[in-house]
Amino acid sequence: MTQRVAVLDKELCQPKKCGLECIKYCPVNKSGADCIVLNEETNKALIDEDICNGCGICVKVCPFEAITIVNLATELATDKIHQYGQNSFRLYKLPTPKKGQVIGLLGRNGMGKSTVINILSGNLKPNLGKFDEPPEWDEILKFYSGTELKSHFEKIKDGQISASIKPQQVYNIAQVFDGTGKELLEKYDERGIANQLIKALDLKNSVGQNVKELSGGELQRLAVAVTSVKDADFYFFDEPSSYNDIYQRMGVARVIQNLAKTGKSVMVVEHDLTLLDYVSDLIEVLYGVSSAYGIVSGVLSTKVGINVFLDGYLPSENIRFRDKKFSFDVSTTTGQFLEAETVIKYPILEKKYSTFSVTVEAGQVHKGEVLGILGANSLGKTTMMKMIANVEKPDFGSVDTKIKIAYKPQYLSNDIDIDVISVLNKANEGLVEGSQEEEQIVEPLKIKKLYNKSIKNLSGGELQKVSIVTCLLQKADLYALDEPSAFLDVEDRIAVAKFIQRFTRSYEKSAMIIDHDVQLLDLVSDSMVIFEGTPGINGHASSPLPKVESMNKFLKSLDITFRRDEKSQRPRVNKENSRLDKIQKAESNFYY
Repeated sequence: MTQRVAVLDKELCQPKKCGLECIKYCPVNKSGADCIVLNEETNKALIDEDICNGCGICVKVCPFEAITIVNLATELATDKIHQYGQNSFRLYKLPTPKKGQVIGLLGRNGMGKSTVINILSGNLKPNLGKFDEPPEWDEILKFYSGTELKSHFEKIKDGQISASIKPQQVYNIAQVFDGTGKELLEKYDERGIANQLIKALDLKNSVGQNVKELSGGELQRLAVAVTSVKDADFYFFDEPSSYNDIYQRMGVARVIQNLAKTGKSVMVVEHDLTLLDYVSDLIEVLYGVSSAYGIVSGVLSTKVGINVFLDGYLPSENIRFRDKKFSFDVSTTTGQFLEAETVIKYPILEKKYSTFSVTVEAGQVHKGEVLGILGANSLGKTTMMKMIANVEKPDFGSVDTKIKIAYKPQYLSNDIDIDVISVLNKANEGLVEGSQEEEQIVEPLKIKKLYNKSIKNLSGGELQKVSIVTCLLQKADLYALDEPSAFLDVEDRIAVAKFIQRFTRSYEKSAMIIDHDVQLLDLVSDSMVIFEGTPGINGHASSPLPKVESMNKFLKSLDITFRRDEKSQRPRVNKENSRLDKIQKAESNFYY
């Protein structure tokens, strides 16, 4: 038996611009019933899930791809936790907070992670799918009788749960608080650990500034600190790694782990697998169809949970939630490009500002090669890329400008009211539907669905993918991408990394990529440039090094060691002072 899930993207549904194909071609409508009608109030399509036969014709004929129809096992109907309305998102099952442990929530964007956080923190009362007649607390508690979550909801009902949440959008802090970072921390410091966290999160040089003047990374770490200083029962961290470099991410991970060590319940939503693996004690996987429905898996060990997610198959529940599995290649490309044609050669480059200077050792990039650039924030990585891409002029040295370079900047602007297809057309001088470029670049990154959306209405992840595609659609020899992983979920990060690698090799193009997701750079890079120096004062970039040598050098500076997971071959961080960690450090073998 199956139950029908019909979801309408109200932003994409545009009845004034189509021929109402969904209503016209629905076989149930043709038989005389009203399965799909036009809602008089919203002027959008309305689908009756009870009489829908799940044929999927409306999904195929909708010109704006606004409809999702999914058939789910009937047993799941008893596990429905929340539904926002008719033809809208619904969540099945909930993760269970555990005292003294960090639970990692792993899944794609649009699977209900925010809904989970809002329900468990008491900000959203679960309606058990009865959105038209929401249940009272007695019914909700009866639903959870005999489970660990019953006592949790009893405390929420009685107002005894205090939750501290680090939101995803840290820029909102600057809009609601006018004062210094230190003043904000002191306002909420119920545990008396503000000074301790300022040191642990490397905030000593920025807490004296007004929060409106802080960078994204500083705001992110301040938000982690503010969340941690509160005396709460449950702590939720929504994407705490964004904008931070790997050094800062490890500091954030240790702060989160220390919270759990004090006996608190902690949950983390994170798309950087390296950080999630390092910080979590247990994993719960969220799967389903983005923006349609989400299901929370049972609790799994960190290793098993991440591997299950990469496999796309839950053996304990016998559920396949993705057609393909993600794998990590063990092969390294040492020496592979020595014979290849050089695309760009750059000499020693120097750039001086009033308070900062950067020096870049000479190097070159070959045809088909991806050069990864790795290092702490504020060392000049973006300046190096801008100098090579001729966006900025160096004070010393000059770059050969004969080749065409396409550049994707670090910070993306979404303040223009123009649709996605117009932006792509501009990049490719007339992108035609069904063209080779659309098939090879647009479709693999799944942004065709966004064609009619306005840039200003895109989510962070959607905007990032549009920016990557806009860069790759340009006719260029070298593609320079600054932080392409920002705002992307795990699946998109791996898909983008593999796509860029395939793209450069298949078309003999070259790429330079700056990123703080070590796993993404490990996956995509053939060689690497490592940045060292004093953040905000001076930076020094090495010449391009073979991947093994550069990763070993970088991990040594972090004082962490990597091993390969024997099943998925993905890189994993060894727990500090574990047997493997000690052996690898003794051998100065920090990378595999």
